[in-house]
Amino acid sequence: MNTGKQSAPIYIALGANLPLGEWSPRETLARARIALEDAGLGIVSASSDWHSPAWPDPSEPPYVNAVAEIASDQSARAILDRLHAIEATFGRKRAVRNEPRPLDLDLIDCRGERTDAPDGLVLPHPRATSRAFVLLPLAEIAPGWSDPVSGQSIIDLIAALPQADRSATYKLQESGKLSPDHLAFEGRGD
Repeated sequence: MNTGKQSAPIYIALGANLPLGEWSPRETLARARIALEDAGLGIVSASSDWHSPAWPDPSEPPYVNAVAEIASDQSARAILDRLHAIEATFGRKRAVRNEPRPLDLDLIDCRGERTDAPDGLVLPHPRATSRAFVLLPLAEIAPGWSDPVSGQSIIDLIAALPQADRSATYKLQESGKLSPDHLAFEGRGD
């Protein structure tokens, strides 16, 4: 684990909706957490795994999502580059936007920095505040978080989401409720 000092938290969103070899999307997220640690992005805390429908096409396999707070004294650009490298080792191809994927790692907030760099680094993540699958897991580990751009609290951001989005995104249990893995691979997308 990286023990580097940081002035404010760094949050990463994790998601997967395709199997990777014999790994289910949920297993992929567990392995991705290990890969983050191995890449020097030490996990401070991590949310539960959450279910969310695929977007923009809900007929595609549903996602397993999570959020992790990491510790790193690296620049936001270096962190994003490491996230993209991890995605690549997990088979992520960046061909079509919003396509199903074995792993998606997004830099949501890096120490409250605000940037829109020509190299593609945009902080905070420009769509995070409108996504239940980011905000609900983030609220689990960072209930006091506020959007660095608007200043809105996470509670207010969640309240502003459409009820359908909030209802369709739920925490996965260790057992009991069918996981997205079962739903997706039995041909049921909802």
